[in-house]
Order: sequence, then C-alpha cells, then structure tokens
Amino acid sequence: MKKFVQLLCAALLGTGLIAAAQAAEPAPLPATSIYRIPPLTLVDQDGHSFSFASLVGTPRLLGMFYASCQMACPVEIETIKQIEHAVAKAGATPISVVLVSFDPTHDDVAVLRKAAVQHGVSAPEFLLTRAMTGDIGMLGGVLGISWRPLPGGGFQHNVVVALLDREGRIIATDPANGRIDPAFVAAIVREERATR
Repeated sequence: MKKFVQLLCAALLGTGLIAAAQAAEPAPLPATSIYRIPPLTLVDQDGHSFSFASLVGTPRLLGMFYASCQMACPVEIETIKQIEHAVAKAGATPISVVLVSFDPTHDDVAVLRKAAVQHGVSAPEFLLTRAMTGDIGMLGGVLGISWRPLPGGGFQHNVVVALLDREGRIIATDPANGRIDPAFVAAIVREERATR
C-alpha cells in the first residue's frame, strides 16, 4: 500500500510539473500579429534596447516617424498626445506608444533623446526608437506607411498610427493629422479596459 501511495504521489507530481511547464510556454502568436515579422531590435531615447516582439502582452499605439521632420511628425506626436488625453478623459488609462524611426542612419539615441525632450514625451509611456537590426521596411509595409528620401534631405511620407491589441493585432488606425477621431479613442478605451 505504501508503495502504491508513493507511485501515485510521484505520478501526480509529474503531471503537475508537466502542466506547469506547458503553462510557462508562451502561447503562439496569432497569424495576424505584427510581432510575427522577422526579428527587429530597437533602441529607445534612453538607450535601452529590446526586441520588437518583446512588446507583446500589452495594447499600445505604434507608428513611424523621423526626428528631424518639421511637419507631419510633430503633428503626429502632438495628435497622439491629444488622443491619450482624450482616453484619460474617458476614464481609461492611456496606453503606451512606440514610434519607430525610418531614418535610423541619423536618428541615434542622442537625437531621439533630444526629440523626446522637444516634444515633452518620456519613456516608458512614449518610446521614440530606431532599429538596430531588422527590416523596418517590412514594419512600414504592414502598417501601411511608406517613405522615400528627398533630394535636399528629409523624407516624403505618410502617417499611420495603429492601435495594437496585446497580441499585436491591428485593431484600428488613425492618420494622426491633428484631428481627434472619437471612434479611434473609443477603440483604445475598449482595448485598455479589456486588458484590466
């Protein structure tokens, strides 16, 4: 009888360890997750590097920019700040923001830090980043953002800010053009409340 109890306890313990190991494995990302793009390593305005896929688990706003932009990008950043204010006014917690530079040659950490100060944004709530490794063109393609260098410097580009759910699926997009879209704000509020 004692041997039987020992075997039973060992079997139950083994089953528990297997279940715990399976629970520790991260769930596979959905096929539509933006985090499935090939590996991308980013560095933010404070010099912290991280993998793009490590952002999984929390809803966020994601867009692209370049620090020396004088027109569309400052409007984009100010619009995002206004959107976050509207989210807070609606009783939800503003979600984090990640903007990835499409000018990584010029947008080093010092330039990103200066841009963050200039726009009054700070990590970890608002990350201005550049790619250290990986294909930012693929990220732009998934987001619907395109850019091309201009002969005198700078870029011709469009602006899209995407709301990602915690698994990296695009829930909604906004042109971040200075106007606050109540439907976009409502989508952020819903997503933020769904993850509480």
